[in-house]
Amino acid sequence: MTQSRLALSLGDPSGIGPEIAVKAWRALRSTGPAFVVIGDAETLAAAHGGASEVRVVRSIAEGASLFASALPVIDIPLPVPAIPGHPTPGSSALVIRWIDTAARLAIDGEADALVTAPIAKAPLYAAGFAFPGHTEFLGELAPSPPGDMGRGPVMMLAAADLRVSLVTIHEPLFRVPSLLTIQLIVNAGLVTAEALRRDFGIDRPRLAVAGLNPHAGESGALGGEELAIVAPAVRELAARGVEVSGPHPSDTLFHPEARARYDAALCLYHDQALIPVKMLDFWGGVNVTLGLAIVRTSPDHGVGYDIAGQGVARPDSLIAAVKLAAAIAARRAT
Repeated sequence: MTQSRLALSLGDPSGIGPEIAVKAWRALRSTGPAFVVIGDAETLAAAHGGASEVRVVRSIAEGASLFASALPVIDIPLPVPAIPGHPTPGSSALVIRWIDTAARLAIDGEADALVTAPIAKAPLYAAGFAFPGHTEFLGELAPSPPGDMGRGPVMMLAAADLRVSLVTIHEPLFRVPSLLTIQLIVNAGLVTAEALRRDFGIDRPRLAVAGLNPHAGESGALGGEELAIVAPAVRELAARGVEVSGPHPSDTLFHPEARARYDAALCLYHDQALIPVKMLDFWGGVNVTLGLAIVRTSPDHGVGYDIAGQGVARPDSLIAAVKLAAAIAARRAT
């Protein structure tokens, strides 16, 4: 079995997280990578007939050692049972605690990496969660040390032969132009280039930077952000030793021939990055948080309330996230 000690936070207990955790364990139990769930054992046992397979453990090491025979969980129980497909009142504080606990296991070195199952943001916001999502929360818990290669967190999505990093993440589209700065783009580029070297083993990473406007602004005729912000950021990245090109029109950046010319694309807003990833590999995409002191990955999908509890959720993306987390952790350890 692949040697690993991964912590998996269960995510929203009313979503598909429990089901895909059980299915991922069944797919990986013979080969690994091994993971230990941080969450509610009863919810996990009820998911997809997993009652006889779940085992409560006290540590990541204990759970990893029995992964081949049982799905290990560090039990932090819910106050009331979760109802599939319906956000459970009172569970939000526990969801946040599961993430926090799993992250601290990685920070303390007990876990090699963190994998997070999907969360629903609205119930967490109602419970006082002060962050737009996982990425920003983990950036507060496990910030990268100061350095010359930018400061995380930066969200990357990886699918098949495509990697995309985001300059802005969970922002309304109308706000994006006012949020973009040269430094914001440069920082995302530096963090991405360093992660490609350290975490993906690419010695001379190549970045392609997308434009904001149609046709990358058409020399200013369709918008001035490329001339005023994006192009200067590209020049600064090049001056700092990054092999970079752009700004590129985003409608010509993601076909196979274009993808062969870069190792990661730097996208300026959420859908500019996520649409090509999901078109290329809807089931297998992985969310990777760059620039943290720990390794963190996540499936590239939401909580799936509409199919929760029906036994039809696919674990492909979670399996890919577990495998990528283990691969990055192993590379960092060498």
